[in-house]
Amino acid sequence: MPVVANSIKFGTDGWRGVIGEEFTFERLALVAPIAAKVLSDTYYSTTGSRTVIVGYDRRFMAEDFARVVADSVTAIGFDVLLSDTYAPTPAYSWAAKQLNALGALVITASHNPGSYLGLKVKGAFGGSVPPEVTKEIEALLSVGLSPVNTPGKIEYFNPWPNYTEALEGKVNIAKIRDAISSLKLTVFADVMHGAAAGGLSRLLGEQVREINSGRDPLFGGGAPEPLPKYIPRLLDLIRTHRDANTTSLTVGLVFDGDCDRIAAVDAEANFLSSQVLIPILIDHLTLRRGFRGEIVKTVSGSDLIPRVAALHNLSVFETAVGYKYIADRMLAAEVLLGGEESGGIGYGSHIPERDALLSALYVLEAIVESGLDLSAYYRHLQKQADFHSAYDRIDLPLANMEVRSRLLKQLQTQPLTEIAGKAVIHTQTIDGYKFRLADHSWLMIRFSGTEPVLRLYCEAATLDQVHKTLAWAKHWAE
Repeated sequence: MPVVANSIKFGTDGWRGVIGEEFTFERLALVAPIAAKVLSDTYYSTTGSRTVIVGYDRRFMAEDFARVVADSVTAIGFDVLLSDTYAPTPAYSWAAKQLNALGALVITASHNPGSYLGLKVKGAFGGSVPPEVTKEIEALLSVGLSPVNTPGKIEYFNPWPNYTEALEGKVNIAKIRDAISSLKLTVFADVMHGAAAGGLSRLLGEQVREINSGRDPLFGGGAPEPLPKYIPRLLDLIRTHRDANTTSLTVGLVFDGDCDRIAAVDAEANFLSSQVLIPILIDHLTLRRGFRGEIVKTVSGSDLIPRVAALHNLSVFETAVGYKYIADRMLAAEVLLGGEESGGIGYGSHIPERDALLSALYVLEAIVESGLDLSAYYRHLQKQADFHSAYDRIDLPLANMEVRSRLLKQLQTQPLTEIAGKAVIHTQTIDGYKFRLADHSWLMIRFSGTEPVLRLYCEAATLDQVHKTLAWAKHWAE
């Protein structure tokens, strides 16, 4: 089957497709060398490097696709450092910066279902490349590249040791380890069969209770996304532990397929998205680590985030959804933290990249140093900020991309003036459509960049209000 260059499109973080259909060896062998060339065009002047990092997660045949990337990139004259094992995507971003490479090409489909694979492109600075870089890759796909007379070479490396050493230096690792070993803190980790497997144990020891550690390309029939519907085993384990435990602090940590997104579960088995974790992290890093800087949030982020930032006299900058937009801002300003509601959080003290293992360490440090369960910490912040709300999001599958186009046109030509019986008082179009309502709640309607899926987000005073608004939005879409 001939390669159709114009069918290869980059979404919010990379190019993804169904294995054997959109995502094939042939298409990858076209995209990868062009991505390497664009990385060189963009970052050679600052690195002087001819080396590209190539890595992969634990998806079906991921290592085989990574080898295709390595072979096609060396064929046009670049050297490749090819990972000899799976690792978190942020480990490859860290390697790109630490080893002064042109960037990293990572085989992963992040949180997508098991039928998907993809390619993420990371820059020499250690984060997602900006949109103009991926647009340049797309523009060159119809041209293609020819092999050179002197190909580059492939060398192998293990990205884990240097990466975990870097993370250990960013927290009070001894205090966290002591809390776990003395049974003052019990840590569960659901790695969802993904690239986070073994990560916390490397950092904190074998007393971390890791589940879903085995490689499973089907992800137990679900998807490696940190959402309540995909973590029933973790919720059951924490409920059982809660009923038998009365002394120690307890937390569950959830990692997506390539370990760049995080969520948590409190001691009562309540699911906590990054909408809860980000305010806690802002407070902890400001109060106990003395960090300062701008807070960067996506348009889908909770209204509690700017309120907690205001408590610490921190400015807030808002972006479209997609961590590459946050990374872009982190390169342009002094940033304390950049976060998105889907679980990606990064730090100015690290690299401009979302990093779930570092987020996990900061969350654990916040628990240990405050002595508070995560939900108790969150309630404390709500009281301080005088802002109480609930949040939820649903992903609504669409029949096809034509339905997506029809709904988008409807939003453009027939603007919503009332939602669930409440007047729309403001519409924001940074990314999708965010409608602020008369009761201070909001609904956001946004289309996935990689799948025929409609994403519906809502924040309101109560969870009942949230669910009523989301039900209205689902009815509108259907």
